[in-house]
Amino acid sequence: QVQLVESGGGLVQPGGSLRLSCAASGFTLAGNTIGWFRQAPGKEREGVSCTSSSHDSTYYADSVKGRFTISRDNAKNTVYLQMNSLKPEDTAVYYCAAAGFSFGVGCLYPTGPYTNWGQGTQVTVSS
Repeated sequence: QVQLVESGGGLVQPGGSLRLSCAASGFTLAGNTIGWFRQAPGKEREGVSCTSSSHDSTYYADSVKGRFTISRDNAKNTVYLQMNSLKPEDTAVYYCAAAGFSFGVGCLYPTGPYTNWGQGTQVTVSS
């Protein structure tokens, strides 16, 4: 069964850090474009970060540049999103998604050709 599972969310104070994980089963993440997206209540889903299938290109939304870092561990079939200096406006459900090819900066758009999505993990930034 092809599946993506996010984990690592939780409640954190402003300025804190979290590391989200996106683990794949039933297929290999290597060779896939992986995107991280988030959706806050009442808002549309937005792109946060993505990495090309060969991980030679990474992209970030302006709102998270310098604070978030996307990385891969192919041995663990997992992609991570390290989130530092978290702000209350980062509060959302975070999702990862996979696509079997590279499509440049378009990977930041949730309407891109992603074929597999995880169920999401809640991140709440609050004092």
